[in-house]
Amino acid sequence: MKEIGGITSSIGSPSGGAAIEAAGGIGESAGFMESLKQAIGQVNDAQLQAGRAVDALMTGESEDIHRAMVALQQADVSFQLMMQIRNKLIAAYEEIQRMQV
Repeated sequence: MKEIGGITSSIGSPSGGAAIEAAGGIGESAGFMESLKQAIGQVNDAQLQAGRAVDALMTGESEDIHRAMVALQQADVSFQLMMQIRNKLIAAYEEIQRMQV
């Protein structure tokens, strides 16, 4: 899997996983972490595919501007979705941190 600027390597870090393991157990966090890594990988693949389509268009290998635009839009939408999910996860984490025990 290709990484987006080291995001996937920091997800699997011991400091980030320790809090999740303490909260929900090792089995549950491993499944969640794998799902998260897979989703980030898919977004990264869409970004790479869009980059290849633009490169092919710029070098003259392809003249299909529609396919390049669709790839760019798909990459943009998937990235925006990933960022909104990230924002929701951070908001949920902050809400949990504010809870009194």
